[in-house]
Amino acid sequence: MTKNTSQTGQTVLVTGATGTVGRQVVAELLRRGHTVRALTRDPEKAKAGLLTDFPPGVSGVSGVEVVRGDLSDPASLAPALEGVTGLHLITFGGAMFAPLETGPEIVELARKAGVRRVTVLFGGEETPLQRAVEASGLDWTVVQPVEFMSNALEWAEAIRTEDTVREPFTARLSAMIHEADIGAVAAVALTEEGHAGRTYLITGPETLTVRDKVDALAAARGREIALVELTEEAAKERWRAAGHPEDVIDFLIMVYRDTPPEGRTVVGTVEEVTGRPARTFAEWAEEHATAFRA
Repeated sequence: MTKNTSQTGQTVLVTGATGTVGRQVVAELLRRGHTVRALTRDPEKAKAGLLTDFPPGVSGVSGVEVVRGDLSDPASLAPALEGVTGLHLITFGGAMFAPLETGPEIVELARKAGVRRVTVLFGGEETPLQRAVEASGLDWTVVQPVEFMSNALEWAEAIRTEDTVREPFTARLSAMIHEADIGAVAAVALTEEGHAGRTYLITGPETLTVRDKVDALAAARGREIALVELTEEAAKERWRAAGHPEDVIDFLIMVYRDTPPEGRTVVGTVEEVTGRPARTFAEWAEEHATAFRA
């Protein structure tokens, strides 16, 4: 894969900028010397979040301009797109995270504004917005991560209070990815040549069982963690009690019982695109150890 050094000082509009992945896209763009516009329906709330809870390692957020806009209302994007060379898109919007149907309008606005590159964060299935971007004629890249390492934060309360993780299918395998590596791949695709028309499946550097993850968290926080395997029915009951709809529960059972090959097979995309190895779960655990300590 050919990589080119990006020209600094580009302006990139990032949607979902305060989310798990979006804030990492922002962080990497800033690290590389670019200016970021963070699109949000609530600028004041987003501004507070970016200023107080930005990822470690970023010296400041002076390169972030928080702007108002809503992907479900394409006309609201026009001012935010002025002077933008790159656009990072999520494919869901609104309070219920429904797939966005406004792709053609967003694409047309981006084209008129002179946007050169677009990245789309894959949302688990191909969406109308993704299809619109791929048909746009713009330089697009789909970023398709497997399980996020940050999903382990779902265990934080039980680990802090009970020193225990309860999960079904504990032998299941995952090539989980550090969210900062997702952001790094997107940032490169947004600012460098050579990534147009690519769908990047991205994974971490190793395949882990649930036991492997729990052991890494225990080592990072300096205290043992028990692992209790739930039956399939017990897991369903827990998810129902948490308010998950039946279709979501069925999906979780399906992917946990028999993880698809792409979710458990390591690929070298992160290093190929960014020039450095993907981060390990042990590194992630060390960075977030305080979340798991009582």
